Amino acid sequence: MQRIRFGIDIDGTITTHETMLKMINHDFNLQLKIEDIKMYDMNPYLNEEPQIISQWFKKNVSLMYSQSPLADGAKMVMNKWTEIGDLYFISARNVKLHDITLEWFRKNELQFHTIDLIGSHNKIQKIKDYHLDIFFEDKHDNAVNIYEECQIPVILFNTPYNQGATPKGVIRVENWFEAEKWVLDWQNSKQ
Repeated sequence: MQRIRFGIDIDGTITTHETMLKMINHDFNLQLKIEDIKMYDMNPYLNEEPQIISQWFKKNVSLMYSQSPLADGAKMVMNKWTEIGDLYFISARNVKLHDITLEWFRKNELQFHTIDLIGSHNKIQKIKDYHLDIFFEDKHDNAVNIYEECQIPVILFNTPYNQGATPKGVIRVENWFEAEKWVLDWQNSKQ
């Protein structure tokens, strides 16, 4: 059987938002919970000028990404998948964060075929270049666009900020265990 080419986003997919929310709450004197975040753009929640938010993010991004907790079940599921496929991580993170990202993967003992930090949410060209079979995402418009442009299943990790209509090729899951079950069913249906 041909190996599956898994495409996987990093932030909000294999990581949780815990560190970012703690830092935002502390530094902006807020008490936000993930349930409060109804849109991907955090700026409206912070009640600050965009340049202040941008400066804060630049100052804290390295620490935030180096301390992001691994999502429950992600490591176990992805380790299983390395037996049947290759893991291609494609993230909107800036390429300047490559060393921090690589160190985070090593610290968490995560296997990967490649890690691409593209500095943009437009992942479609990389997905096409790698001929990926499936993609895992947390950003609603990315998930829809990837499915429509690449015609591959997109697993969308359900969050309060990614609600909205999705085509049938975008499959919502609550966690990595549901993602694993969907992939197993999908794999079995192809045999």
